[in-house]
Amino acid sequence: MNRTNDTARGRPRFFLHALLWLLAAFSGASGTAWAAQDSIENYRLASGDAIRILVFQNPDLTLETRVSEDGAINYPLIGAVSLGGLGIGAAENKIAKALRDGGFLKQPQVNISLVTIRGNKVAVLGQVNKPGSYPLETFNMRISQILAEAGGLSSGGADLIVLTGTRDGREFRREIDIDSIYRADQGDKDVPVVGGDTVYVPRAPTFYIYGEISRPGTYRIERNMTMRQALAASGGLTGRGTERRMRVVRRNAQGVPEKLSADLNDLVAPDDVVYVNESIF
Repeated sequence: MNRTNDTARGRPRFFLHALLWLLAAFSGASGTAWAAQDSIENYRLASGDAIRILVFQNPDLTLETRVSEDGAINYPLIGAVSLGGLGIGAAENKIAKALRDGGFLKQPQVNISLVTIRGNKVAVLGQVNKPGSYPLETFNMRISQILAEAGGLSSGGADLIVLTGTRDGREFRREIDIDSIYRADQGDKDVPVVGGDTVYVPRAPTFYIYGEISRPGTYRIERNMTMRQALAASGGLTGRGTERRMRVVRRNAQGVPEKLSADLNDLVAPDDVVYVNESIF
């Protein structure tokens, strides 16, 4: 069987993609999450992914299917096609080549869009309420969404998130301030996650306080926390305590503990050991 393809030579590829996306939208693609082109190119198809395939000016070749466990799909005219591990562009080219080599279309323009992503997972570890491995339900899923899937940060979680994985075949690591994700002026910090990523929430830094203090113990260091705030967090002074002559044991750059005097306006450092003296009066 030989079909003619009326695709005009030289038609810009971006125009074809734009037209195909509009066709998909009007054919019930409201549940599809579209991503930026650079993110699409980074994605690799995996078993469980649901995809929609369109061939320009050949609506009878439109197919919505799921990648099987062995990474293949069954496509009209050409049969089984292995797409597992391929990027979107490479998968498009493979189907187009099979249609062309089989004599079905002269110059097929194939477009693949992701409907749902189930074959790739992101590991969420550390100080979250439900650590584990979570599937990417939609394309372009962002770090705030995967954290929500993991139940959010636990009470011991730090203000910093560490995202690791691979991008463009290279190792990728990024530290993200959790507050910046939700600021209107820093929305770019809520970055997309891809299959194989690991999101790690470290334990929040702590300090230790003892002496003439109401509740001696270990406490979380809040952002820009001062010694004055540390006293307040630990319940304040006892009746015999004094804010004067406070001492702190802190590790220097070489990791050696040093005894220092502490002022109420000094910032608390991770692993500080604060001692509150007794008043001499």
